[in-house]
Amino acid sequence: MHYIKFILPAALLFFQACSDPVYIPKPRSYPRVDFPQHQYSRLDADFCQFTFEYPVYTQIQQDTAFFGEIPPHSCWFDVYYPAFDGRIHFTYAPLNGNQEELNALTKDAFNMADWHNKRADYIDELVVRNPQGVSGVAFDIDGAVASPFQFFLTDSTHHYVRASLYFNTHVQADSMKPVIDFVREDMLHIIETFSWKND
Repeated sequence: MHYIKFILPAALLFFQACSDPVYIPKPRSYPRVDFPQHQYSRLDADFCQFTFEYPVYTQIQQDTAFFGEIPPHSCWFDVYYPAFDGRIHFTYAPLNGNQEELNALTKDAFNMADWHNKRADYIDELVVRNPQGVSGVAFDIDGAVASPFQFFLTDSTHHYVRASLYFNTHVQADSMKPVIDFVREDMLHIIETFSWKND
């Protein structure tokens, strides 16, 4: 009887040692991103009525097609980030003193930001006004959304600009957060340095 007390645990250890090992998967990891130093250059595009400082590690790409047609205005372009395969898409609309057009464009901007509510953790609306007197609203959208940062700027009478950040990838909020934070800083700099050419 005393032998059973010793043989049973030894047998269990023997059979456990002979069984196949149980592998535990490692936690998901993401590739390391080496961020460049924030540096800027002045946008000098003859197809737009405004200027701002944009990142030197990006490319300005003018839109030549919009759903197979010519864009409504020549001042539609992207600030493209080759390292992140992301872009800030800019659209411009002249107002010509039309208050109804301003109201419609502003309503569209809010609607497009609100469209992300179904996947967003939160949307923070930031009223902006820079030293050049340019004003508008920025939308900081947290969560697994297609466009995590957007803004519009206007002088309320002549010009209206809207910008949205997109990445050419399925957005994973946790893995993309460092990249989004980096580009958000660039977009805030664009807002801060934005001015109309006729001012």
